[in-house]
Amino acid sequence: MGSPSPSQLADTATSSGFDYIFPAIRGVQAGREFYVSMCPLRLIPKIFLFDEDELAPEVRAQRVLNKGRLPALTRYIVDNPDDYVFSALTASVDGEMHFQSIGDSGVGMRAGQLRIPMAARFLINDGQHRRAAIEQALKENPDLGEETIAVVFFYDAGLARCQQMFADLNRHAVRPARSIGVLYDHRDDLAIIARLLAMKSPVFKGHVEMENSTLSQRSRKLFTLSAVYYATQSLLQGLKVDKERAEALAGLYWEAVDTVVPEWALVRGREMTAPEVRRDFIHSHGIALHALGRIGNTLLRESQTQKSWKSKLNRLKTVDWSRSNTDWEGRALVGGRVSKSHQNLALTVNYLRRHMVLQLSPEEQRVEEAYVRGDS
Repeated sequence: MGSPSPSQLADTATSSGFDYIFPAIRGVQAGREFYVSMCPLRLIPKIFLFDEDELAPEVRAQRVLNKGRLPALTRYIVDNPDDYVFSALTASVDGEMHFQSIGDSGVGMRAGQLRIPMAARFLINDGQHRRAAIEQALKENPDLGEETIAVVFFYDAGLARCQQMFADLNRHAVRPARSIGVLYDHRDDLAIIARLLAMKSPVFKGHVEMENSTLSQRSRKLFTLSAVYYATQSLLQGLKVDKERAEALAGLYWEAVDTVVPEWALVRGREMTAPEVRRDFIHSHGIALHALGRIGNTLLRESQTQKSWKSKLNRLKTVDWSRSNTDWEGRALVGGRVSKSHQNLALTVNYLRRHMVLQLSPEEQRVEEAYVRGDS
């Protein structure tokens, strides 16, 4: 007879009336034992607790749950039942843990069953949002309950230790650059379109940094993949077109922009270098691409034909994109440096709209009036 599954072991635990029983592997870190197990998803909401939200931060061992993150996490599981990936939860157990190894020596000493009293308190040190998303996903798809997630169990050594664990687990956490997130995302149609533009478009091919979201001074690239992504997102925002049409529109638009920004072609022709263009002009920076995307969205919405919006776009040929143009200060530039703030983006869009004789939206008009008044 084979070994019982994690789900069967959990059933045994529940029916015993005394202990949860998990298949586990025993390890040691900093002289302390810990255990790694597989836990059925249906048990996660039942046994893993949050620290109390209403407690003051200094007497909690976790941050307050950000409920705004839950819908996206929940949809991720529910919409991808055959293709989701969740990393392990980390929990402290306020109670006795008894490990029964399957052998007395060698590998057998590290594998076995972990018994935890049902009266013990489980406190999540890392993974509270995953836990909450799992609970919501189970309500929509109970069949997920038989699947498992890795859990790392530590002994609860008191509030100070739990707080230190939280700090240590998050101390070196680094969110990956947005560019590499776009590069590796095969679910988001917009990410796919941005990648195709970067790899195939005559405007971008060979000149897009695919991994990092910032460019070094010596980089030979003109754009970052994240900048292409956000600019194209603005371009296609709200347009009711399928993926193929969206891809075609984006390609046509950026090729049309290329005709009114001569420096891009000069870089491709090796008459200028990418560092020179980035240093002396703002049109290859993320804020300018984003603004051009917004302008394009307006043109595509308001123009009946491709010839019409291309004609209007030609008005950008007379824009002075150089950093020496003092009009950019306070808009795309703050103290001579490119600013990516929401307000600076809006002011950059406004500048281009006025240059093209396009009407400002009420929100854009409000931002413009505040800028003219000199409000901060």
